[in-house]
Amino acid sequence: MKLVRYGPVGQEKPGLIDHGGRLRDLSAQVTDISGETLSAGALEKIAALDTGLLPLVNGSPRLGPCVGGVGKMICVGLNYSDHAKESGMAVPTEPVLFMKATSAIVGPHDDVEIPPGALKVDWEVELGVVIGSTARYVSREQALDHVAGYCVVNDVSERAYQLERGGQWDKGKGCDTFGPLGPWLVTRDEVPDPQALDLWLEVDGKRYQNGNTRTMIFDVVTLVSYISQFMSLQPGDVISTGTPPGVGMGQKPAPVYLAAGQVMRLGIAGLGEQQQTTINATVQETK
Repeated sequence: MKLVRYGPVGQEKPGLIDHGGRLRDLSAQVTDISGETLSAGALEKIAALDTGLLPLVNGSPRLGPCVGGVGKMICVGLNYSDHAKESGMAVPTEPVLFMKATSAIVGPHDDVEIPPGALKVDWEVELGVVIGSTARYVSREQALDHVAGYCVVNDVSERAYQLERGGQWDKGKGCDTFGPLGPWLVTRDEVPDPQALDLWLEVDGKRYQNGNTRTMIFDVVTLVSYISQFMSLQPGDVISTGTPPGVGMGQKPAPVYLAAGQVMRLGIAGLGEQQQTTINATVQETK
């Protein structure tokens, strides 16, 4: 299944994409596409519905983040060896973990804001893993049992904040709008091998990233098991699994960074596409 959330910011409704590619409303069945909806039992009930009887949503409503109420967004750094090389960093011997603020999460086609004074805003297409049931100290053999599905993530980053402001990666990763999720959550049964997915990203029509999840250093099974040794993974949590080479920071002969007015388009085979326009963030003034 392809599960979605649609509607204005903060008022998203649950839905699904039917076999004809049409948006159907799920509001009468579930309150949201979030933690409680993502258990195996809940997903089985949705899958058993006759989609032809679900209300058809007309027009082209905004798509929100494909998961609501995300408790944690855990990111994996340097998980493709070529990306580690272009970043000038050693290939990790264990997964590098950091958190992305949940306030960064936006819809797949929402604008991405350039923070005031930011000069090194970068792009990163990544496979997102959505947790469906609590995972705590799980083995590799059990890891995928706790996965509800997958989605596209753009791990937008401000490299100066990340690397030049005291060594805290979170500063460069958690800015508002730096976490587009979607367009939809594709349930695990439709992704037989998460390590065989092409992923790509373009800026203003120029292809910068071309990769495949088979070249991850640590695969999805390893990541779910590994992270669960340090923190419980709970329904609705998202793991962003790292990016292939081709980020702006690694361009030769000089890095390329985003400015207002540019368009990012990115996607993963079978998981859909995102498109964002960059804009300058508005500074909030107190009265």
